Amino acid sequence: MLSKIARYIGLTGLVMGGVTFLAWITSPDPKFNPASSEDAPFESQLADPINAVTLAQYLDTNGVTVTIMVTDYNDKTVQGIDLADLGAPRSSDPFVVLAAVDQTNLRTLALQRFERQQVDVSNLLPSGPAGSQHVGIGTNFPEHAQEARSDSVFNFPKFGTATPARTSVAAPAGGLLDYETELCIRFDRPVASVEDFDAAVKGVFLCADFTDRIKLLKLADPDNLDSGYGFSDAKSGKGFFPTGPFLVIPTDWSRFIADTRMMTYLNGEARQDARGGEIILDFRALTEKVLGDMERPRFSYQDGFYKLAPNARIERDMTLMSGTSEGVIFTPPQRHDYIEIVIAYALRGGPLSGQDLLNFAIDAFIENERRSGHFLQPGDVVTYEASGLGKIVVDIAP
Repeated sequence: MLSKIARYIGLTGLVMGGVTFLAWITSPDPKFNPASSEDAPFESQLADPINAVTLAQYLDTNGVTVTIMVTDYNDKTVQGIDLADLGAPRSSDPFVVLAAVDQTNLRTLALQRFERQQVDVSNLLPSGPAGSQHVGIGTNFPEHAQEARSDSVFNFPKFGTATPARTSVAAPAGGLLDYETELCIRFDRPVASVEDFDAAVKGVFLCADFTDRIKLLKLADPDNLDSGYGFSDAKSGKGFFPTGPFLVIPTDWSRFIADTRMMTYLNGEARQDARGGEIILDFRALTEKVLGDMERPRFSYQDGFYKLAPNARIERDMTLMSGTSEGVIFTPPQRHDYIEIVIAYALRGGPLSGQDLLNFAIDAFIENERRSGHFLQPGDVVTYEASGLGKIVVDIAP
């Protein structure tokens, strides 16, 4: 009788072991999230000057900010009309410069004979505003929400100043650095209501976002991404906010955003491809959402808690971001990860080891991702491009 029980237990163990092995060996092991792409090749061109004004800024030899209306560009140089030639003052605020110009025929000036300034793209200033706190948005594209296993759009403060369109970002040793491309918008006035949003002059620009996935894994609540934890710390690293090279003021912001195609390339390989029209909440709806979440200091960052915006409004020096599309590097744990982690935890003694399963699982998953080597590494080049908004090129440094 005992021998039969032993054989039954042994057979059951073999079957369970076989099933576990089969589940492990057949589990997918993606190196990044694949993204759907349009069949048509990407067209790099300026926004139609009849429907939008494209601005860029640089410092002259005296350190004074020059604002030009861009009429032509390539990967290396930009040409444009100095708006001071049309009576505008010198100012670091592009909205102040633009407001001082007679805009009756401004959108046809690019077609006329005015003296052109030529500037190296590497010398252009950031198109993002000068503030150090901005409004970040999570899972606002349906496919990215699906790959992130999120069921709602959420927001968080992103800390740090805008950097230019030709820049570098350091990959932390042993870190898991990820890329994102986003559309961003800034305003010519503080926005404290949707009425302010409607009345404001809106500047659209391409922005890049980077994520320290280790911080996000350790700090965020995977069951409630809107908890206020993790995202500000993970997305506010030094240089994590490249912008530019252009600030575009469209006559119809909604249509311009909807038509804008944006892409991300890693070492020349396309990784993200989406249009602004795919977003779940457009910028007006985002404005209404974030303005309703500015009263409490519920967002954790470093050693304190912060409000989404200091003064319960989107200031002139703040950016409202769109969120990113599908195709980021990070993929949530797969079936084989769970199997390996449970087995490793059991072999170390389970609860008797003194470490709870959740923290053990996070540490083990991070170590597996480190060994995979598929996150950004020194020497990589990440390129972001959007129709009408130009190109950002980021060198990943040690």
